[in-house]
Amino acid sequence: QVQLVESGGGLVQAGGSLRLSCAASGRTLSRNNMAWFRQAPGKEREFVAAISWGNNKYYADSMEGRFTISRDNAANTMYLQMNSLKPEDTAVYYCAASTVPALSQSDWAYDYWGQGTQVTVSS
Repeated sequence: QVQLVESGGGLVQAGGSLRLSCAASGRTLSRNNMAWFRQAPGKEREFVAAISWGNNKYYADSMEGRFTISRDNAANTMYLQMNSLKPEDTAVYYCAASTVPALSQSDWAYDYWGQGTQVTVSS
């Protein structure tokens, strides 16, 4: 049973930075693609960034240049460094892991999900 636990969320002023972590347990995910999604109040869940088991990275257009996804396979952990945060980045951020070989921005491709961590950006 794979478990994903996010941490690192919080309240930050616009222009600030946060680093989210996603710790996996149950089995190693070094051969799995992983991703971050987010969901703001009243909105659908949206793709943020994904990283393949081979370290290829893919970002949503609005996040590229501000967010950086990374992983530490030895620690079975994925990260999301978020810089230049904007109020519209306020959301619950979820990490996810996939058993699908191709890197995807679709949430249906991800089998395992964390419980989410709240990020709030004040103006």
